[in-house]
This record gives sequence, C-alpha cells and structure tokens, in this order.
Amino acid sequence: MRDVVICEPIRTPIGRFGGALSTLSPAELAACAIRALMERTQLDGAQVDDVILGQGYPSAEAAPVGRVAALDAGLPFTVGGLQVDRRCGSGLQAILDACMQVQTGVSDIVIAGGVDSMSQAPMYTLDARWGVRGTSGIRMHDSLGRARQTAGGKFHPVPGGMIETAENLRREYKISREAQDELAVRSQARAAAAIHNGNFDDEIIPVSILSRGRESLVSVDESPRATTMVELSRLSPILVKQDPESTVTAGNASTQNDAAAVCIVTSQEIAEKNGLTPIVRLRSWARAGVEPHRMGIGPVPASQLALERAGLTLGDMSLIELNEAFAAQVLAVTREWNFTDSDWDRTNVLGSGISLGHPIGATGARILATGSRELVRREGEFLLETMCIGGGQGLAAVWERVSAS
Repeated sequence: MRDVVICEPIRTPIGRFGGALSTLSPAELAACAIRALMERTQLDGAQVDDVILGQGYPSAEAAPVGRVAALDAGLPFTVGGLQVDRRCGSGLQAILDACMQVQTGVSDIVIAGGVDSMSQAPMYTLDARWGVRGTSGIRMHDSLGRARQTAGGKFHPVPGGMIETAENLRREYKISREAQDELAVRSQARAAAAIHNGNFDDEIIPVSILSRGRESLVSVDESPRATTMVELSRLSPILVKQDPESTVTAGNASTQNDAAAVCIVTSQEIAEKNGLTPIVRLRSWARAGVEPHRMGIGPVPASQLALERAGLTLGDMSLIELNEAFAAQVLAVTREWNFTDSDWDRTNVLGSGISLGHPIGATGARILATGSRELVRREGEFLLETMCIGGGQGLAAVWERVSAS
C-alpha cells in the first residue's frame, strides 16, 4: 500500500462556549477552514476526491457535514463528503479513514479533519412525532449532556457523564486534587506561552464574523486564561453533592468549544506533483476498547498497540499529545506509562484540552495540526497522538516527520 502524508494541517481559532464563533454553524466553520486550505495549497478543487469530517454533535441542518461544507466552500459537485463519529476521536478518525482511502488507492487527495460547534449543539425531543398525549408534555434533551450519558449503551450507563468517569479514575489511582490543579496550571501556562511566542500562527486561519453589523476577524484561541493554584483551589467540584470526595472542577477539566480543523491527506508522489509540502507521514494507528466507566484510560491500550505496530516504544517519541479531557484522566494514563518529571517536557508542550479547549469533533485534527508543526520546529522524529473517547475507547496514531526519514 502507498505511504500516506499529511500536508498543510490548519484550524480555526478555538472559540469559547457561547463566544465569538458561536454564531457560526458547524458547516460554516468547516467551510471556512476548507476555503483557507484550498487557498494555501492552490489545489484545483476537481483534484479532491472526498471530504471526511468528524463531528460529535451533528444536526439535520447539515447532513452529512463533510458534503455540505465541501459544497459551501465552493468545491465541485464531483467531490464526495461524509461525517464520522467516534466521539472525542472523531477528527483523528476522519483523518485515519482518509489515510486508508489513499493507502488503498481508492482516493488520491482527501480533505479530512473535524468540526463542532458545541454552542449550537441541538436540543431535541423524541416525544412530539406522533403528538402529545396526556398531561406529560414534551421532554427536551440537551445533546451535550445526553450523549455523555448514553455512550455506554443500555447495559453500561454512566449517569454522571464523563465527569463521573474521571472521578472513577481519580479514585482508582488515588489522584489528589492538588495534582490535578497543578497539571491544569501547567497547561494554561504552556498555552499562554505558545500564543505569546506565535507557535500557533502557522496553523490558525482567521475567521470572519459579523457582529452588530460590523465584520471582525477572530484569530486567537479564546479559552486559555491565566490562573493560579490559589484560584483553582477555590472552585467547587462539579459532583460534590453526589460525592463529597470529588475533585473534578471547571478548572481542571476541558472546556466546551467551537472550532474546525482540516488537512490534505495524500501520497508522497502526488504531493510532489502538486507542489504540496508533506509534514508528517502515518507510521501506525490503533483503537482499543475499555470499560465505559473507565473511559479515560483508553489511550493506554490504544497507544501500546499503535507503538507495537510501528515497531517503536514510548521512549522513541519526540512529542506526545495526550488530549486533556480531564486532569485526572491524564494523570491516570501517565501513571500507567510510568512517567518521570522529564517526560512532561515532551508531552502537551503547547497546552491541550484544559487550556486550549476541546471542540469534540475537531480536537483530533487540531492536535495533529499543533503536534506535527511543533515536531517540525523541534526537528523531532516521532509524534504520538492519543485520546480517550466517551463510551470506553482509546485512539492513537504514530506520526513520523517526513524529513526525518
């Protein structure tokens, strides 16, 4: 099969929940990213075979969002489009699906990535299709919360959602509140330094928004915020009423966000023919399942399998991107990995979900954009990208810097 390379991974800024990007639909966010990608690469749209986008909170307003965003971005009718949902791993899975298309020769050039506007996640009801009977009325569901509770299916419910799973790992691994807050402070500091140093400048494409009749550009991530251990210590745990010993707070957990991220997936030969510059190539990938109530530990078996398939070890990784769904989850995973202090110098070096945010469907593609470009800056060789997934899964990919081989 053909080697697969990633070219020009880019993303929108990451907007806060209800923030600057909240007026844009997922299709609009994705179309912005696709248009910018086509402008940067100067590709002829007719050369694109497919558009694959991960999305965690879809609606019938853009079904499937990959096809709708492709059309809205001005790509020809000949370009296909679809969406995939592996919860937090959706954006990475979309890229991996594109890789498999290119590896097998089904496609030559695919645009892949992910999008979510958690600000516009649907509120829905299952009670109105055939009319309202009796006095019970119509029950509305918030898809944001409901999806976190139902990801384990009928027989593995998680009533407290993903926060409950983080507390489960906190309890199992005896992780202190202080350790979680320390990780959160470090994440915020690293994100702030990255923004100050311009580390995200190459990957972020500004997004134009219309507010009060005036057009403005959003070009900086909204979620990072300066914080201290003292400030974090004042926050109440989210599940404290159910569990007095709970420790997960709004400060040591990821935020809800809006963003899109895309890249070109193709072969080395086709990239060269079209004047594209490959950044990384796919070395291996893997997914694994774990108990839904311990979903945060998913990166451990997924990474182990991906590394085995690559013939590499964790020690061979120049950079590790482990999405910060929760500080407790990150600490549980790194305890399984027997992390030492020096290992943190190559892990989430520019911040992650707690600081930058976690726009579910876009996160996997955002991580690849950030991690691969940092790998080039550091002249590293290998990047491990991995994340936990609601419902009890882990996803991992090993990327190799193209110029390192």
